[in-house]
Amino acid sequence: MVMFLSVVIVVILGTSTLGNLSYLWEKSSSRIILSNFSPSLYERHTVFGVVIGGLVYWTSFNAVNQTMVQRYLSLPSEKKAKMSIAIFTIGVSLFVSMCCFTGLIIYATYFDCDPLTAGRIKANDQLLPLFVMETVGHLRGVPGLFIAGVFGAALSSLSVVLNSTSMVILEDFVKGCMRMNLQEKRATVFVKVVALILGIMALGFVYIVERTGGVLATATSLSAIAAGTSFGVFTLGMLVPWSNSTGAIVGAISGFLMSGWVSFGGQYVQAAGLSVPRKLPVSVEECEVKYGLLVNATQPVYPDESHIFPLFRLSYHWITPIGVFTVLTVGSIISLISGKTDVRYMDPDLISPVLHRFLPRETFRYEGYAIRNMRHTEQHNCDDGFKIKVTSFDLKEDSHRSLASSEER
Repeated sequence: MVMFLSVVIVVILGTSTLGNLSYLWEKSSSRIILSNFSPSLYERHTVFGVVIGGLVYWTSFNAVNQTMVQRYLSLPSEKKAKMSIAIFTIGVSLFVSMCCFTGLIIYATYFDCDPLTAGRIKANDQLLPLFVMETVGHLRGVPGLFIAGVFGAALSSLSVVLNSTSMVILEDFVKGCMRMNLQEKRATVFVKVVALILGIMALGFVYIVERTGGVLATATSLSAIAAGTSFGVFTLGMLVPWSNSTGAIVGAISGFLMSGWVSFGGQYVQAAGLSVPRKLPVSVEECEVKYGLLVNATQPVYPDESHIFPLFRLSYHWITPIGVFTVLTVGSIISLISGKTDVRYMDPDLISPVLHRFLPRETFRYEGYAIRNMRHTEQHNCDDGFKIKVTSFDLKEDSHRSLASSEER
């Protein structure tokens, strides 16, 4: 709430400082580019990259991310979980829209004297703090609210990630793979120590982010490594009926290595200055009048990127789709080679309903599925005025036989 409130106040006060929305649109409308349909995978932001890459990334974040799944499971019913997803989607859309609107306000404020080119700041990430201090910094409490919003946004996300990751390490690796049954007190201490270590590692990444192209691109490209891998594994299980555990493991490792290679390779070439993201032109015409700064209006010189390995030049929006594609491809092939799963003896609830029409009839005679289906039918028919009584339930190799008698009330 503090994070949301701080952005709302900055937007309102920033708009009032400019005077009216028509002036804002006049100065900033040229920065909104919705017609870049370039098929190039190397351009930082295109319609295809933002839509496809963003769709895969956000679907992964909402569907299989540990922090989100924990929230869904804490709710009492599936209906409440779906409602929470809808509320989250609306909230994120509003928040991102306000952040974009804040960017337009900042550009309209400094449209004739870019602070970065003029040397007033050293990085693009310092634009918002500069804007807040120069426009609303004289209002008591507003800078503090802005800082509280920044820290609230960082700590809320970081605390959830540290907690969920620590619990995954405890449950899946310590208790699962290593089969160590820790007492509750020792498990609590273990989780706290792991969270501390992960927090220190997160602080170490500050050095990497400082030398790359910006917080947003770096955070997205790094988180895309895990997003693509996890989403690929779940998609493999739902859409590839013949997949098995061997294919899932090998596919996950391959997807992780592939997306990590592309992500860290791209971060390296940017940190080394071999690749510089293209920027829209800015003006410094009024810097001398407004701030007494004499700035040479020179065009930026971008290095030749033709010698850079092609995958390291990809836009960060494509890292998640690359990870998903690698997991699906490798996982499917390895599953076929190592012995595909017989779909006749698997639970059809594990497969996407879209593929149910292509599954053999024997699949729907799986014991667990049949029992759940009959319970659902019994409840449904009772609600409609019918009574169903299950008298026997017999399972054999390829056949399932159930005797049921029904009578209308």
